Amino acid sequence: MNRDYNVLLIDDHPIIADAYKSAFEFVSSEQEKLNFNISIAVNCDEAIDKISFASKNKSFDIIFLDISLPPSSDGKYLSGEDLGVKIKELLPKCKIIVATTFNDNYRIQVILKNVNPDGFLIKNDINKDELVNSIKNVLNDSPYYSKSVLELFRKQSSIDYKLDKIDRQLLYEMSIGTKMKDLPKIIPMSMAGLEKRKKNLKELFKVLDNDDRELILKAKEKGFI
Repeated sequence: MNRDYNVLLIDDHPIIADAYKSAFEFVSSEQEKLNFNISIAVNCDEAIDKISFASKNKSFDIIFLDISLPPSSDGKYLSGEDLGVKIKELLPKCKIIVATTFNDNYRIQVILKNVNPDGFLIKNDINKDELVNSIKNVLNDSPYYSKSVLELFRKQSSIDYKLDKIDRQLLYEMSIGTKMKDLPKIIPMSMAGLEKRKKNLKELFKVLDNDDRELILKAKEKGFI
């Protein structure tokens, strides 16, 4: 019996999207009864349109998700991580394979908690065999982690802190130069609450209390903005 899978590739780098597509074509050539209908989205806006449409029509079975995407035009989705959360909400049966350049254990743990993907690849690990293996494992309902992710698991940080959407939005607005006095108009929180959030973030990232620039640099280094 033939089986068709609907696949969405979300990545703003055409070469990487082509590599994913080639891997699916290879799996299909090995197993002739498998057929993959592939769509591509190159940014958050395109991706959310396709995901929303799929939630009301024929759903996606597998999504390859790049974490390092620029924010959507409305600022609602700050990266692929936010898309991953939305995919879980709208397409709960869809398999998600995350691909990212981040190789920091702290950042990876946050993505695992927020998105809980079925596969997790570090882009530096990606080659044809890695992609093919990830697809085959996920099709068989087995989680798949690339070599670097497994190594990072073994070096797990003792920090167990999850940045929520408000933390990340606060960091994002600060990174683009939004002044603190204007933030309550953008983020649904009081000035006192936002200041407390910022103080907690500085303690988390081990940044001096009066150094906003260092906080932004640390957050970028960890991949949060």
